[in-house]
Amino acid sequence: MNRIALAPASFLARVVPRRRRTPEEQARLERAVAAIDREMAANLELVTMFMQTKQSAVLENAAQHAWRPEIAAADPGLAARLDALYAAIPEAESAMERRGPAGSIRPEDRASVQRWEGEARTVGRELRRLPSTRPASWADRLLGRLRSRFPDRTPAE
Repeated sequence: MNRIALAPASFLARVVPRRRRTPEEQARLERAVAAIDREMAANLELVTMFMQTKQSAVLENAAQHAWRPEIAAADPGLAARLDALYAAIPEAESAMERRGPAGSIRPEDRASVQRWEGEARTVGRELRRLPSTRPASWADRLLGRLRSRFPDRTPAE
């Protein structure tokens, strides 16, 4: 069933040209990406310093809130990942603040901070690629909806 529904949508997604952003949209998206990327770089530097010195830090989150609409308009999936990343900041900060005997850090707190750092690096790479990608056409969005509705089902072995 899903192949029957996906075949015409896949064909349309290949045939229908993707739209281009206006110069104003592109400039605004580039400013948004640059602002969030700078903020994430600063946060990553603070996390790296924490790993070396064990001194907690307060991570920034202002640029993401200010520029979120531009990112969401360009790529809603990436915006959702950014939201999840920034929602995890309080947990990472709390993990940085907790101390054990002699200033030691519990393994689960270290893992929490490292998990946040790894996700920030991954999302940051995707964010930096965003301005060079073309916006999805209506056929691409249709194909995405159909794929989410009819996931690939492999036979049980």
